[in-house]
Amino acid sequence: MDELILHHYDGSPFSEKVRLILGFKGLAWRSVTVPRILPKPDVVALTGGYRRTPFLQTGADVWLDTALVARVLDRRRPEPPLYPPSAPLSPLLAQWADATLFWTVVPWVMQPAGVAAMFAGAPPEAAKAFGADRAAMTAGMKRLSTAEASVLLPQYLAALDGQLADGPGFLFGPRPTIADFSVAHCLWFVQRLPPVAHILAPHARLGAWLERMRALGHGQPTPMGSDEALAVARAAGGRFVPCAVAEGLGFAAGQRVRAAATDYGADPIVGTLVGLDADEAVIEREDPQAGTVHVHLPRLGYQIKPEETV
Repeated sequence: MDELILHHYDGSPFSEKVRLILGFKGLAWRSVTVPRILPKPDVVALTGGYRRTPFLQTGADVWLDTALVARVLDRRRPEPPLYPPSAPLSPLLAQWADATLFWTVVPWVMQPAGVAAMFAGAPPEAAKAFGADRAAMTAGMKRLSTAEASVLLPQYLAALDGQLADGPGFLFGPRPTIADFSVAHCLWFVQRLPPVAHILAPHARLGAWLERMRALGHGQPTPMGSDEALAVARAAGGRFVPCAVAEGLGFAAGQRVRAAATDYGADPIVGTLVGLDADEAVIEREDPQAGTVHVHLPRLGYQIKPEETV
């Protein structure tokens, strides 16, 4: 079975979501550190343009977006489950957290005191470059101001704290579900920066829950260089996760397509459609460094178009 290779960096909140899932599942994985900002030549070689962090690699299959990565890890090790039948609303809460909660946390964290703490010890140019990179990624996206976030975030925190009123468990019972991981990475992003972490202080149950989540750990990571990850993809050419293009979805196997996120970081991925169903699309692409790669992305939050119509 191909090794799990996570491409991430330490301060990435969505990477923390996946790292905690790896800990919950008790999985071993290879850790490739990617740059925070462009240029990211080795990332683009594997993904074809997608530059959000993190993404998961198994052989020559590359899995984008943590919503899909979580499903892949749950299939790799079904127990304990991320999507138990006893918590049917957990995927919806996870979706809310990854979008609404996260984009409420971001302006709160990125106020001047938070930025200063995030880049403590780094040259001033680092914060400026990071800001410019993220501004380009979110161009045209409507975002909350710090003032708006300061009103909404306490309301969200109070509701989550109330969800934990039944005792020292998790959001939907005695074990974590996908919702816990999506909420946890957002609050971890706040908690790790003392100048902005005080907003969590009034919510004791939520604070204790976050410590229980952090105690899950990160599994068993082993460092790997990005050049090694590219070599893994090249060597695995032709050994892909089985997939097919379902009928009735408006696309044909072998069709040239272009896919991109619909919210931010909408750098397009262009290639040949080799897999498609209601949940996932798979695009085959060729790269001089990575060889033949299958890029997997979720349908939710992404748009696929025939290349000639773009």
